[in-house]
Amino acid sequence: MSKVVKSAIEAVQDIPDGATLAIGGFGLCGIPENSIAALVEKGIKNLTCISNNAGVDGFGIGLMLERRQVKKMISSYVGENKLFEQILLSGELEVELTPQGTLAEKLRAGGAGIPAFFTPTGVGTLVAEGKEVREFDGRKYVLERALTADFGIVKAWKGDTMGNLIFRRTAANFNPMCAMAGRITIAEVEELVPAGTFDPDQIHLPGIYVKRIFQGKNYQKRIERRTLRASH
Repeated sequence: MSKVVKSAIEAVQDIPDGATLAIGGFGLCGIPENSIAALVEKGIKNLTCISNNAGVDGFGIGLMLERRQVKKMISSYVGENKLFEQILLSGELEVELTPQGTLAEKLRAGGAGIPAFFTPTGVGTLVAEGKEVREFDGRKYVLERALTADFGIVKAWKGDTMGNLIFRRTAANFNPMCAMAGRITIAEVEELVPAGTFDPDQIHLPGIYVKRIFQGKNYQKRIERRTLRASH
């Protein structure tokens, strides 16, 4: 059966209210812009979103927050979104802040079928509250449970009709792990090519993890902040 679908709307059409989504991207780099727009158009509610970031006001996951589609965020970095702060403080949004490396490993472990792992990150802080702490070789480690999602939603630079993906630069940070952690993974790509086009050694994520794929369009590729070095 073909994995190729015509559009983002078709790709997300069966995502229900209350679903857990692992949404790829690093900051605003490599976020699945078309799929997020389709989720906004679909209007589903009570979502749990696992993502490195929460978008910015008016873009990315920020669009879903504006429409109060998200009930819980599991994230690492949320500092660029004023609305996020407002609805967190008002109690409208539940937030589980997770160290960035721990979040990546929780997703990777979930995709690999590993239920939990020990890490030194967070020991002695709020991150470790209510979790098992064990000592190995004189150092303390906290037990972290893996993460899986009902749907993984990712964006790649190129993909083929079998779902094999190639990511570009920083977009490779979280997209592969979100794809692995999703029970059903949707991939949008800038360029969709026939199966067999890629050198197998160049594939970053094999198509076995991808259930649906489509070619996206009109990517803005925004960044949170542009910082330039002073000219000399």
